[in-house]
Amino acid sequence: QVELVESGGGSVQVGGSLTLSCPTSGYTCMAWFRQSPGQERTGVAAIYLGNGNTYYTDSVKGRFTISQDNAKNTLYLQMNSLKPEDTAMYYCTATTASTLLTQMAPGSYPYWGQGTQVTVSS
Repeated sequence: QVELVESGGGSVQVGGSLTLSCPTSGYTCMAWFRQSPGQERTGVAAIYLGNGNTYYTDSVKGRFTISQDNAKNTLYLQMNSLKPEDTAMYYCTATTASTLLTQMAPGSYPYWGQGTQVTVSS
């Protein structure tokens, strides 16, 4: 499996957009998690790379899109209509398991990137 290295974080104003990316090679299911200071790490979106099934936490539905580019072996998280509460460190995660009992539990993913900071200011 390829090392997970996130890119694309930064600072934006409320309502802005950012796209995070992460390599996908060698994994079966991947997800984006986020963590704010003093908060637990929580799942944002997940995708099975084989069939493309996606999962989202309720707070980002309609605003965020998780996707993959098979030609580039890259995972994306397109984030639109960003809010201050989206401010967090975002982590790319992955597993080689064929199925997961839950796609939004940190324990489902043994591989983690170092994170990329997303800051949304008003």
